[in-house]
Order: sequence, then structure tokens, then C-alpha cells
Amino acid sequence: MVLQKILHMNSGNGETSYANNSSFQNVTISKTWDLVDETLRNMLENGDFADDHCLNLVDLGCASGPNALSVVSHVTDTIQELRKNGDGTSQEIQFFLNDLPNNDFNSLFKLVEIFNKGKEVCGSRSRCSIYGLPGSFYSRLFPRKTLHFAYSSCSLHWLSQVPYGLESENEENIYIAVDSPSEVLDAYAEQYKRDLFTFLSLRGEEMVPGGHMVLTFIGRRVEDRSSKDDCAHLAILAQTLLDMVTQGLLKKDDLHSFNVPIYMPCQQEIESIISQQGSFKIKKIVTFPVRWDVNKDTDESPFDKTRSGNLISDCVRAFMEPMLVSHFGELIDCNVLFERYSVKIGEYFSKERTSHHMLAISMTIQ
Repeated sequence: MVLQKILHMNSGNGETSYANNSSFQNVTISKTWDLVDETLRNMLENGDFADDHCLNLVDLGCASGPNALSVVSHVTDTIQELRKNGDGTSQEIQFFLNDLPNNDFNSLFKLVEIFNKGKEVCGSRSRCSIYGLPGSFYSRLFPRKTLHFAYSSCSLHWLSQVPYGLESENEENIYIAVDSPSEVLDAYAEQYKRDLFTFLSLRGEEMVPGGHMVLTFIGRRVEDRSSKDDCAHLAILAQTLLDMVTQGLLKKDDLHSFNVPIYMPCQQEIESIISQQGSFKIKKIVTFPVRWDVNKDTDESPFDKTRSGNLISDCVRAFMEPMLVSHFGELIDCNVLFERYSVKIGEYFSKERTSHHMLAISMTIQ
């Protein structure tokens, strides 16, 4: 319960907010549109709910900011195009935006209001009602057999809890590192397996026959769980925290007891868990890279390690700061931490132009 209270993105619309530092997530979402469209087409053509007057859809782990509304807009527009009626009416839709209770739903609701007014100005006849749905996606969210389509992007790497027993094993690391003992790797992998198994079981209960899901994971390229490229951004953050400990700016015990509840799986792990759980059948998997420093003008500008370091640092700060402040308390100065981190990560990125390995999976209920 405590973890659920501190797991949220930086709120508001300020300089360090998630809303202004989520280009990576935005690009990831946009790269899944073809798979989403194909999934929705298959669902509406082959589903047994052609006469359902209202479709229930959800974005699981929606966070805040414009990314969530881009999902709503694209999915609902695609459905309306596929379900056009001869009398000019449109498909009724209920779209739920789900995240943990401390998500910045207030900012999200303001964007929903702007979104709805924009649809009215454009003369849209879309009949879509949008609702906030606070709660963990590792718990039941919908009544049985009521959910038609679920979408989630860049969320299912978050665990329900920090794996047990890491304090004495991981010490100066905050996640899996190349020098982490096997006990740490096993603890993270087992926690992830339990959590994804739970997630699939719950969605299996909630979905109607013929329901579909599209899930996008931040994953690993290889089966080796300590792969350097896939966890380097967190390893460098751990190094930055350790530097502050050495300088007396943070306590060593606080660093040793801090571990991030994240796990980046490989494709084989995901496929194995889906198969073992049994509620869903995989229809299609696509993989693609997204650069750490991705931005709307990434490809147009010459490489600048300072600029790239700042982009990566700001993105990481947007999701890490609430956890860091909660754990280290008033001792931690996040401005100092992420200024130093941006230099380190920029230097690393100038030598290792790394991308996250993304996996997008389309599934249907068995």
C-alpha cells in the first residue's frame, strides 16, 4: 500500500513534470498505432459483440499529460471509422483512464475537458464518455466480462512491490546491474512473473469473449538479465547517488536500502508467462527501438551530449523523483542529483548511442 502511494509521475505542467518530459513515451505510443489499428479491426470483425450498444475500453497506467489523450483520440477515432452506421450515428464508447490513486488526475481531467470541447468545435458526432479509474492494475478494476479492449504502454515494467531481501544483496545498486548476484536477478524475475501472471488473470476475468489487448513493454534485447545496455541508465543513477554518499550528502544505509520496483523482461519471458497463465492468445508481436534521448527534433539536430544528457535526465527525473524524495527525505537535493546525472548519462550516451528495446504485443482472450 505504501508503494502505491509513492509510485506516480511528477505532477503538474512545470519544468520537471511528466507532462513536459515524456517524449520517449509519446514516440513509443505512436510506433504502436499500426498494431492497435490491426487489433481493433480484428476485434470488431471477429468479436461476438457486434450488437453491444457500448464498448468499454481502458488505458492501463495512463499517467498524465497529453499522451493519455492521444491514446483516447486515436483508439476512438479508429473504432468510429470501423463501426460507421448508415444513419450517421456513431458507436457509444466508455473510455477509462487508469493509474494509481496519486496520479495527477486533476491535470488529466482538465485536458479531458479541452479534448471534449475540441471535438465539439470540429463537429464530431463521437459518443465517447471518458472516466478516471484510480487503482492498481494488479487488482480487479472492472466487473466480470465487461471489458472489450485494454491498452497499456510503458507501464508493465513497474512491479507491485520491491522484491524481498534485496537490501543485503544489492547494496550500492538500485536495480539489476552487471555485478548483481544471482539472488538479485532471481528475485526481480520471480516478482515480475508473479505480477504479470496476476495482471493477466485479472484481465482474463474482466474481458468479454472476443476482447483484445495491446501491451507495450520496455524490455531486454537478450535473455541475459544483467545486460549492460538495458539497465545502464539506472546503473548510472546509482553511481550518481553513490558519489553523493561519498561526499556526505546522503546516507550510505539509505542507498543500500533503496531498490527500484522495475523489471525489463525479454520476449521469451513474456511469452512464457502468457502461455503458462493461459487466459490470452498472442496474435502478433512487434519490436522496435526508441532512443533514450528521443525528442521531436532528435533526427534534425546534430548530436550534442549535453542536450542528450539533459533530455534523458529530465525523462528519468519525471518518474524517479517521487520515489527518491520519499525514500531519502529532506537530505536529497534532486536538482543537484539530476544535474550530475545529466553529465554522466550524456557522457555515456556519447559513446554508447543506446535505445530501449520495445515489445508490443497484441492478444485476444482465449
